[in-house]
Amino acid sequence: MQQSLDRRELKDRRKKPTQAWSFYTFFGRRRGFRRKSDQEESRYTDRYSTAVFLLLISILGLNILDSLFTMILLDIGGKEFNPFVSSAISLLGDKFWIWKFGIVSACLILLCLHRGLKLFRWVIIAINSVYLLIVLYQVFLIIHLSSPAR
Repeated sequence: MQQSLDRRELKDRRKKPTQAWSFYTFFGRRRGFRRKSDQEESRYTDRYSTAVFLLLISILGLNILDSLFTMILLDIGGKEFNPFVSSAISLLGDKFWIWKFGIVSACLILLCLHRGLKLFRWVIIAINSVYLLIVLYQVFLIIHLSSPAR
């Protein structure tokens, strides 16, 4: 009996990194890394912080506002300059926002899964900043184009 216990081979779970998409993506416990050397590398975690969630929801909300303001601007005589969105509008009409929402949501899921990458913080802040500037510019255009002095 003792010889069989000595011969067993245990797999070391630490020899391979955590998968990006697994059961633990939604139900795991790991939110970060304890060791400084692990924090400096690009690694995956099981759970995500509230700040990451809020930043991703912010991008999604700004995407919805962008679609809404685009439709308002097109109704008051504006023009879409983004060739991809312009093509989607010509193909799908007022339902283009569903296509745009789906693509942005899929990209946000991929971005969320790669939260452990070193550039994640800067990428997410840059996307939020660009979307915020676009939405603010659209609000300016809506106010300017819909004013009676025009």
